[in-house]
Amino acid sequence: MDMTVQAILFDLDDTLIVDEAISKSAMETTAVLAAKLHGAETARFLADAGKLSQAMWRDNPCLDYCNGIGVTAEECLWGIFSGNSSDLVALRTWSMGFRRSLFDAILREQGLPDDDGALAEEFSRARRKLQRLMPDAKETLARLKAAFKIGLLTNGVPDIQREKLAASGLAPFFDAVAVSGEHLVGKPKPEIFHILLRELGTPPEAAMMVGNSLARDIAGAQAAGIGSTVWIKVPGSEEFADVIPDHTITGLHELPPLLLG
Repeated sequence: MDMTVQAILFDLDDTLIVDEAISKSAMETTAVLAAKLHGAETARFLADAGKLSQAMWRDNPCLDYCNGIGVTAEECLWGIFSGNSSDLVALRTWSMGFRRSLFDAILREQGLPDDDGALAEEFSRARRKLQRLMPDAKETLARLKAAFKIGLLTNGVPDIQREKLAASGLAPFFDAVAVSGEHLVGKPKPEIFHILLRELGTPPEAAMMVGNSLARDIAGAQAAGIGSTVWIKVPGSEEFADVIPDHTITGLHELPPLLLG
């Protein structure tokens, strides 16, 4: 075991819980309902969903806020965005219209009439129902908890990330949690790393960051002076950037041997 490591900081989405694949599966479920209700062609529905959601996302008046704390178009299809800040109120208002407009626009691409909101409701229901852990997440945290402080550092709005964490069952493993939307700063900014490290009572050089994003998790940790970094290279959704992690793994089961020998 590397005795210089006192605390391990984990990313959440696609590091400890599955995220992108769940949103894709939820859209596939929604496409099936669109076929049943409206006679939509599912393959075309899915292709148009990707194209139109990104086009509409670029016109999001809350885009700077979303980029700053790490909110995606897919999350705007199911998030509640509770809170009274002007940013959250604006995002909540926009996202409600976005999800209805998106599915109507997808149907119109096939010459079909507008939906009554059933597709938006189906996506939200499926996105929550299909949530699952990354392989070996719970077992890995259980092994490491006995030897290290464990922190969670995740980008996103508070209610979505807190809901994901609660649904995962992983909350008891963490000594501290930092959600970018609760501090109005997100990865890769060093400030959010330092906020979590202060809660853990750990200096940066005695911490390790584990995450699937080179640009946010690894580059951000290095900028914050984190002692070591581990990139989890998720097969099929690898993200590349001009940064070199200290270690690369393809599954969480590889992490305990790296630290505990």
